[in-house]
Amino acid sequence: MIRKCTESDFNRIFEIINNAAQAYKGIIPKDLWHEPYMPLEELRKEIKNGVVFWGLERDGQLLGVMGIQDKGEVTLIRHAYVWTQAQRLGIGTKLLQHLEGLTEKPILIGTWAAASWAISFYEKNGYILVSKEEKNRLLRKYWSIPERQVEASVVLANQTWNKAQHVVPADD
Repeated sequence: MIRKCTESDFNRIFEIINNAAQAYKGIIPKDLWHEPYMPLEELRKEIKNGVVFWGLERDGQLLGVMGIQDKGEVTLIRHAYVWTQAQRLGIGTKLLQHLEGLTEKPILIGTWAAASWAISFYEKNGYILVSKEEKNRLLRKYWSIPERQVEASVVLANQTWNKAQHVVPADD
């Protein structure tokens, strides 16, 4: 069952993110890795800033989470994680498809450039990497991340973005 997460799911969301993010350890730049990967306060800040988490639950247990964030003319998919022991069961795909059904706006997804499995997952689901220049512009406009993280990340866009050849004017 896919459902919107509630405040009572906060600790489980934290557990899932930090469990699944262990895959990044030794993969992303060492200066960007920390324990826990996403501290409690950062998770609270993300929710306060409009990231709405949805989760897939089986037998009363939340196994995967994915956030969606409305950014005006675009929608961001944020913090997509599946509990390590539940990966490769289609949970991420089901969550992504559910969130795609919640918006008609172009969808953008940021992830680590070194996370080849994540990039492959999104590409298998119809997303396309944007150019380096476009990636830098989009990350600076729609995400609140350090410049070092911008350098180490990529952005993928869905077909709505690509079909419209959507170009968002740069802020001057």
